Amino acid sequence: MVNDLKIDFERVFGAEGQGAYFAPGRVNLIGEHTDYNGGNVFPCALTFGTYAIATKRDDKKVRLYSKNFDQLGIIEFDVNEIKYEKGHDWANYPKGVIWAFNESGKKITSGMDVLFYGNIPNGAGLSSSASIELATAVILKDLFSFDVDMIEMVKLSKQAENIFIGVNCGIMDQFAIGMGKEGCAILLDTNTLKYEYAKVDIEGASIVIANTNKRRGLADSKYNERRSQCEEALKDLQVGLDIRALGEIDEATFEANKGLIKDYINVKRAKHAVYENQRTLRAVEALSNKDIDLFGKLMNESHVSLRDDYEVTGIELDTLVELAWDQKGVIGSRMTGAGFGGCTVSIVKNEFVQDFIKNVGSQYKENIGYEADFYVAQIGDGARKL
Repeated sequence: MVNDLKIDFERVFGAEGQGAYFAPGRVNLIGEHTDYNGGNVFPCALTFGTYAIATKRDDKKVRLYSKNFDQLGIIEFDVNEIKYEKGHDWANYPKGVIWAFNESGKKITSGMDVLFYGNIPNGAGLSSSASIELATAVILKDLFSFDVDMIEMVKLSKQAENIFIGVNCGIMDQFAIGMGKEGCAILLDTNTLKYEYAKVDIEGASIVIANTNKRRGLADSKYNERRSQCEEALKDLQVGLDIRALGEIDEATFEANKGLIKDYINVKRAKHAVYENQRTLRAVEALSNKDIDLFGKLMNESHVSLRDDYEVTGIELDTLVELAWDQKGVIGSRMTGAGFGGCTVSIVKNEFVQDFIKNVGSQYKENIGYEADFYVAQIGDGARKL
């Protein structure tokens, strides 16, 4: 892969590439829409992601090229004139990271040529945007010898997405991609950034990701609306409770105080955030006790909550999950990511994986009219220089 990309780099830029870099995609096993509510999440990095070849230039010119968006050609700009430009499409993500480094005092003093190639399905909700952000952060650290650790790079990448791109995402995607560890998921408290690695020991079973192939864009989804509904609910709860985030309370406290929330819809949104956070903690405990059946049951409950209380699933995701629940050998299944399309994640006993893919795939096509894609996931390491 890397050698092929180096040949591509030379063809596109007419020079040799200096370094090779990789940032994975991620899947969240449980803990959805909790990261911006100060709750816990449980994501892991995948073995597919974004590859990049980069070299420093002597002038101030930045030239970016993606094999995934070949038709857009080389996107070029001056390192001293970093601004969001709609026509720059995907390149706004790396641009945003350059901007965030500059804003933090880590000045990018010269230009660079970068070739990107991602094998994350685009728009699938496996975090291709955060993957390209972290790949860029690792490139900048390496090319300009910055003294910056991975957590700082995670924060700068999130800042790029929040401020430069204008998507009000939480920190989970960038954290999972930056801090991923082979064979492990990360229990991350998004309120404090305290984290621990938990071995994903599901012997005899596999993680299967199913892509609805319904394209979804986070920026133009109802993501920001859900976030503001939770913020309103929190404000109402703060009249009677001394809390800074929904993730700080348990189910009993929520039930005793939900009458403070003025809007009925916001009650449902906050309920999901509180209950999902507690579910995530119970799921990680179940995994450590090797109670994989309980882990699966909590995954199923997570999907029901995302469907009924948070209302971010839609016909495609619900169809995939409901078909999965009916299959032999399925321990648990739920939507993963922001929702409104994207992917589901299922835990399936190994001897049933091929039947699962065949049966769910054919019934999904019958019901929805087009095909889903399936990936048997491997859990890999985080963003790095290769």
